[in-house]
Amino acid sequence: MTAPVRAESTASPWPAAEFTARLRAVTAERYHDRHPFNLRMHQGELTPAEVRRWIANRFHYQRHIPVKDALILAKLERPVLRRAWLRRIRDHDGSTEGEGGIERWLRLGEAAGLARDELWDTSRVLPGVRLAVERYVTFCGRRPALDAVAASLTELSAPDLMRTRIAAFERHYPWIDPAGLAYFRTRVGQGARDGEEALALVLAWARTRPQQERAVAALAFKCDVLWALLDSVDRGDGGAGGVP
Repeated sequence: MTAPVRAESTASPWPAAEFTARLRAVTAERYHDRHPFNLRMHQGELTPAEVRRWIANRFHYQRHIPVKDALILAKLERPVLRRAWLRRIRDHDGSTEGEGGIERWLRLGEAAGLARDELWDTSRVLPGVRLAVERYVTFCGRRPALDAVAASLTELSAPDLMRTRIAAFERHYPWIDPAGLAYFRTRVGQGARDGEEALALVLAWARTRPQQERAVAALAFKCDVLWALLDSVDRGDGGAGGVP
């Protein structure tokens, strides 16, 4: 997993259409829907233990989404931008107890046979997953708003992945209560909305070629984070998160 390198190009900026195409090309080539673990998941080849290991370790990422969004929120200078980004935190944390994406992921775990305490127990998180999530949160905290928002553009590819995942779970993993798939269903619409909003910000903020290249590098970095997370889950990383 490589961190993005600050570009020093003095070339003219790409036109908006070309810049957008370059960003979309990153996810088309590097998004984790191509990872062997995801491919096996969608082909129905995972064992119950592997599914549970993924749910438990992916929860460590899910629980940190509002954290990284709070770090991005602190970088936004205008109320209109903060109000829009605050909605992302509410989407995951909920407005009241029992709502939000984190709650829906906990219900997914329960549908797969995992107790909530098992998901909240950070001692069970695989070392590679812990490192990948830490690097992403640190990146969003330390880098400028442009870089952090550009990294979130993996959401452009999320709706298609969610649709594929819903169909795969319904077909291949009937032992999981379909009610537990609510997280995936909700993210189809949320991901499409969030991705387009973030893309509009990146297009508006990246006015020079170095800024554009930084945005592309940030998105590639986020793809590396997601890929590294699945590498760890796929290997099991020995010991620290092998949920049975």
